[in-house]
Amino acid sequence: MNNRAMTRLEIEKREKQILAPYAACSSDSKGRAYTLKEHPMRTAFQRDRDRIIHSTAFRRLEYKTQVFIPHETDHYRTRLTHTIEVAQISRTLARILMLNEDLAEAIALVHDLGHTPFGHSGEDILDSLLKDNGGFNHNRQSLRVVDFLEQRYNEHPGLNLTFEVREGIVKHETNEKLVTDEFNPDQKPTLEASLVDIADEIAYNSHDIDDGLSSGLLSPDELKKLKFWKYLQLDRIVENLSVDKNRYALARGILDFMATDVAGETIQRLEKFNISSLDDVRFSEEKLISYSDANKIIVYDLKQFLNEKLYKHPKLVELSEQAGGILSKIYKTMLGDQSMLPNRYKEMLLTEPKHLVITDYIAGMTDRFAIKFYKEKLSSNSHNN
Repeated sequence: MNNRAMTRLEIEKREKQILAPYAACSSDSKGRAYTLKEHPMRTAFQRDRDRIIHSTAFRRLEYKTQVFIPHETDHYRTRLTHTIEVAQISRTLARILMLNEDLAEAIALVHDLGHTPFGHSGEDILDSLLKDNGGFNHNRQSLRVVDFLEQRYNEHPGLNLTFEVREGIVKHETNEKLVTDEFNPDQKPTLEASLVDIADEIAYNSHDIDDGLSSGLLSPDELKKLKFWKYLQLDRIVENLSVDKNRYALARGILDFMATDVAGETIQRLEKFNISSLDDVRFSEEKLISYSDANKIIVYDLKQFLNEKLYKHPKLVELSEQAGGILSKIYKTMLGDQSMLPNRYKEMLLTEPKHLVITDYIAGMTDRFAIKFYKEKLSSNSHNN
C-alpha cells in the first residue's frame, strides 16, 4: 500500500485521466493576473476555493438575507447556507458529468460575494440609486470584491483568482449580462460555470419552498395544485407539511427531481452536439446544461408560483420596503458627506468616484450591520438636526 501523499502534479495527471475531454483541467488554466508560484499539493482551482472560503466577504454571507431576514429565526436560509447548498449540488453534478469538481465548487462559493444586504431588495434599491452611473450588477460587484476589495496579500490586490473562476463570476446568468473586454462575450464559459448557474436555481427553488412553508407564507393547498406535485406523486410521501421531516422530504424530492433531470438531459446534449473538447463547449451555439424540454414547463410553473406567492407576499414586500429605505438613506447621506466612511474607503476616494466607493461599502454590509449603522449614525443625526 502506498501511503505517500498525493502531489499537485499527480492530481493534475489524474484529472487528465479521469475527467471528460471537455472538462476544465487545472493544469490548463489560463492563469492569474499576478504570477503565483504553484503549490506542491493543491491545484490552482483548489487554491481558489480556499482563498474564497477564507475571505472576509465569504464570512459576511452568514448575515446576509437570502429571502427571509436571518434574525427572525435561526432556521431560514441565509446567503451563506444557500451558497453551501449550491456548492454541494454543483459538486454532485460535476462528478456525475465527469467535470472538474474543484472548479465547480470554487465558482459556486464565489458567485454571490457581491450581493448586497437584504437580498434582492437591497440590490434593486442600489440599482435604482445608481441608474445614472451604470446601475448595480452583483456579478460586477463580485468581480470587484475578488479583484480589488479583498486585501489579504502583500504581493497583489484582491484574491488573484484564476481566469476560469473569474469568468464564472462574469458569465453567471442574470437578467442583465455583464460584458467585459477580458472575457469574450461570444464564447461560452466552461461547463463547470454553466453547471453552477443551474445548481443555483435548483437550490433556491427547493429551499425557498421549504422556508416558505416553514414561515407560513406559502399555502400547502396551493402548492399541491402545481404541475410538479402530481408529476412527482408527492401525495404518497408528503401528508402534513407542518411537520419538519415532511417539508424536508418535499424539498429533497424537488431537488432530486431537478438535479437528476439536468444530469440526464446534459449527457444527451453533449452526445447530440458531439462535444469532445473545451473549445467545443466555448463555441457551441446550443445550451449544453439544461432541463429536459418536458420538465422546463414544470420548473417554470414552480418559479412562477414562488414569484407570485412568496417573493411578492405582502409581508416580504413590507420588509423589502423597510430595507430599501435603510440603504437609500445610507447611500444618499454618504453621497453628501463621506466622513462616516472607514479610513480605507476614504483613501479610495482619491482614485475612485465617490458613488463607486459608497456602493462598495454598502454592498459589503451585512443586514445587521446596515441596521446598526442606520440606527446609530443616521437616526441620531436626524434627531440632532
